[in-house]
Amino acid sequence: MDWGQIITQTLQSAVGREAVVWALLAIGLNVHFGYTGLLNFGQVGFMAVGAYGMAISVTEFGWSVWVGILVGLGGAALLALLLGIPTLRLRADYLAIVTIAAAEIFRRVMAVPNFKEVTGGADGLSAFAGGFYDVNPIPDGNYGFGPWRYDGREAWQLLVGWGVVLLAVLVTYLLMRSPWGRVVRAIREDEDAARSLGKNVYGYKLQSLLVGGLIGALGGMMFALWQSALNPGAYAPGATFLAYTALILGGAARIWGPVVGSAILWGVLRFADVALRQAIDAGYVSDSVMTPSQVGSVRFILMGALLALLVIFRPQGIFGDPREIALEPR
Repeated sequence: MDWGQIITQTLQSAVGREAVVWALLAIGLNVHFGYTGLLNFGQVGFMAVGAYGMAISVTEFGWSVWVGILVGLGGAALLALLLGIPTLRLRADYLAIVTIAAAEIFRRVMAVPNFKEVTGGADGLSAFAGGFYDVNPIPDGNYGFGPWRYDGREAWQLLVGWGVVLLAVLVTYLLMRSPWGRVVRAIREDEDAARSLGKNVYGYKLQSLLVGGLIGALGGMMFALWQSALNPGAYAPGATFLAYTALILGGAARIWGPVVGSAILWGVLRFADVALRQAIDAGYVSDSVMTPSQVGSVRFILMGALLALLVIFRPQGIFGDPREIALEPR
């Protein structure tokens, strides 16, 4: 087995494009669940609305990709209001049911053949990312050091992506250090007590849902721009639970928890993928136990087992604080 290649690809994935996207999704969930106690099972819906809003603006209306980004953010804000207004006065499980259902409804609607001229149907959309790459100031070449070597296009993607992640982290930090952040933490701990002090609990919950949804939409737009295409199949419910995995790994209600958790998640997944494939090729694992086509599923099984052990023995996550855990999502 080539351990040099295994380690190199692991380190690349830990800071790669998937790590950026799921860091943004997890940061949004951190605002929802970690700080406010909102149980959102449909973060992928915000991801999809942001991506489709941007792509349709470019392909259907001919607007620039930058205007499309604003449209995608506007769509995510509208989704947060539509989901939050009728549910945030109710128990946490209602929000969880509504968000996962809304995300799946949106994905299915985007795949309907009747809307294919606008949404692309099951084939999705493409040819909308040109404006993003037209402003790339990095010339062709090879950049980076050690295992992190990228061409000009990849370097631009990661530069913008991690810049957006840092911006989202900064916004979260400033919000949670503000009076607004102290109120949402109080709501997480005991919303009845916060309400008795005259705080508009419903309004703060709605604002939190909006902020986290906008951050998730940014992740969806980054994902679509880097693929230069999008289709409904990429926005299945599993994306939300990967984001929760990243959040739990790093630690909920920690500013850097989602970012570190996403890096660990994708690094471990790539390590398992490459190591298992090389073990099969080297004959250490027989075909009767596992075939190369099964590696993709087995790596998620291993990640699930590791996550279960983490939840059992360190429920606050690797870097989390047990005092910051929302035991009763609201």
